Amino acid sequence: MQKGNYDGAINKAVKELRKNPDNTKEADILDRCYRIANERDLERIRFLKLENNPNNYDEVFMLYSSLKNRQSMVRTVLPINLNGRYIEYEYVDYDAEIVEAKGLAAEYFYNNAQKLMELNTKEAYRQAYDELGKASEYSVGQYPNLDVMMEEARAKGMSRAIVMVNNLTAFNLDPLFEEDLLEINTDNLESQWVEYHFRHLNEDIDYDYTIFVNLESIMVSPDNVKETDRMYNKKVEDGFDYVLDSRGNVMKDSVGNDIKIPKYKTLSCTVIETEQHKSVRIEGNVEFLSNNPRKLIKREPIGAENVFHHRSARAVGDVNALDDEARQLIESEFIPFPTDMEMIFNTTQTFKPAIQNALYRNRRVIL
Repeated sequence: MQKGNYDGAINKAVKELRKNPDNTKEADILDRCYRIANERDLERIRFLKLENNPNNYDEVFMLYSSLKNRQSMVRTVLPINLNGRYIEYEYVDYDAEIVEAKGLAAEYFYNNAQKLMELNTKEAYRQAYDELGKASEYSVGQYPNLDVMMEEARAKGMSRAIVMVNNLTAFNLDPLFEEDLLEINTDNLESQWVEYHFRHLNEDIDYDYTIFVNLESIMVSPDNVKETDRMYNKKVEDGFDYVLDSRGNVMKDSVGNDIKIPKYKTLSCTVIETEQHKSVRIEGNVEFLSNNPRKLIKREPIGAENVFHHRSARAVGDVNALDDEARQLIESEFIPFPTDMEMIFNTTQTFKPAIQNALYRNRRVIL
């Protein structure tokens, strides 16, 4: 109440009085706020009607609706007990005023939307669409051509951007590569008045923006093979020898058993490791152009990389000399290098997010 939020205070007071009808503090707040809020709204309605501006009837409708809703809420706790004095409020029927204001508001929005559409600008069509929506809500079928007009306003108020791949490199790329690059999720890009097309849906569509994904350079490294070798040695037990005395007889221990000493041998194995490495780097930019008039709005560089790396090995010697890591490595065999085009195609997994991020960062340039 002290902050001027009278309806908030009324709502709170009604809830408290429903629980305790004898709460005089809340009854006093309800009485004061109800009278002030009604007086404020009625005074505003008188002013708006006196101004005689057709644009005012939307607000007049909202104010009458507020008066009716407020009255309905307060009536659930009437009469209120204000220090032993029971108060009732006179019931006011606002329905006629609501219907009149609603009809006048609908008429204004419908007529104004027609004028806006005659301006033939996107901003005007968008405003017309909103006003036709209000006219439809308020008129309840009074204007039979509203749906057609709203469809036209939406179609002409929409900004459309076509996204295209522009290959400026020396590579003759598969069309599937370009299609895959443009398989982009538009959930975070599109809005009520902006839509993105990644292929021409209809030749009759006039695009307001063209977005070029320019592929400027593709650098593929040669197949790189590097071999290194490593020797593994392991000492293992290999039988035993008897311990002989000076006369060549087998010596005995304290309990009469032959004394033996273990024999060892060293196992050796050479692991020849092969490392295969190949990489591709694609660099380019995303250009945002408006088509009417034709001009460059923004250019943002993008790039992505794809790396092929494979380790394999072969063993020469006794594999029992190897540790676990080396044993695992020799189980991996040499594989063929991917072709240049396979490397390029696989780069879409990193290049596609770069395109999507560039579109998202610059989404506000598409108006």
